[in-house]
Formats: sequence, C-alpha cells, structure tokens
Amino acid sequence: MTDSNTGKFGKVHEYINEFLFFVLKPDQSKTDGAYIYCSGADLFRFLPITKGRHGLNSNPAMRGLQLVNIGVREMALKEGVLIKPVPGNCSGIPPTSGGWFSERLQIENAPESFPYEIIKYGAVNLVEKIIKACTLTDIAPEILLEPHELQEFLQGLCDKYQGNFDLIEKRRH
Repeated sequence: MTDSNTGKFGKVHEYINEFLFFVLKPDQSKTDGAYIYCSGADLFRFLPITKGRHGLNSNPAMRGLQLVNIGVREMALKEGVLIKPVPGNCSGIPPTSGGWFSERLQIENAPESFPYEIIKYGAVNLVEKIIKACTLTDIAPEILLEPHELQEFLQGLCDKYQGNFDLIEKRRH
C-alpha cells in the first residue's frame, strides 16, 4: 500500500496492481476525514480463475467487489463514518486496458486509521470471496500482502487454472 501526500488536502491511500485496486483520495470539497473511495477489479485478468466456475449471470470478481463494498459500508456504520454512493467513475486509477468494473463511494468523518482498514479489508476479502465462489481448493492470504505480492499470488492462480474449467471432474478422480 502506498500513501502519497497531496498537499493541504491530505494523503492519497492506494493499493493497486494489475488485478484490483482500492484507492482513497481526500475529498477536496469537504473537511478532514472526507474521502472519495474507489475500488475495482479487472474482470478479464481474473478470467482464468473465474471462467466456467460460476453461474451465467454472476462473475465472482464483480460480485466479490460488490460484497466487499457492502462490508466497507458496514464498517463505516460501526465507526460512525458517513458513507454513500456517488456518481462518476474511477477514471485515471486503473490501467486503460482490460475489463475493469469499479465502484465509487463518498466517505465523511473517517478517523485517520480508516483508509488503511478499508484497503486491508477490501484486498483480503475480495480474493477470499473469489476463491470461495470459484470453489477452488487454494487458500487466500489472510494478511494484506504488498500489491505486487498479491499480484504474483493471483497470477499464480491464473497460471494454475488457465484452460482448466472442469474442476468438478478433477475432484472426482
């Protein structure tokens, strides 16, 4: 995770790799403790893991991100943080290629530790939800890895499952 200073508006908190991102930027139209939160997953990058392992109307990476963001909202409510969806997209955060699905939220009255808590929760739980939804036997990391380390883990899963869409048949043997 990287933090970069943006001057009088505070730090930008980023967790970005080629598979996913979680970013909190200070909301310049609000006071301290206000952020624009963007989260996203590259659905195309996850295809070797997800393709053929879910229902027709559900993508585990997209659904996982949606569930993670519900969890972020629950965390906010418990902490007394105001959170709501805001229109717009997360332009400029993910790479321009791929099939990115993203969501954006406005956060107000967040304590200083909240951005890190959200990023940790988001990255760890998204990977866990994808692995569970795809009924893989692999175990998701329980701690927040560095973005490049999580990318290597996910790429390893993609390499392992590339072109192998018949998991049920393999488990029977």
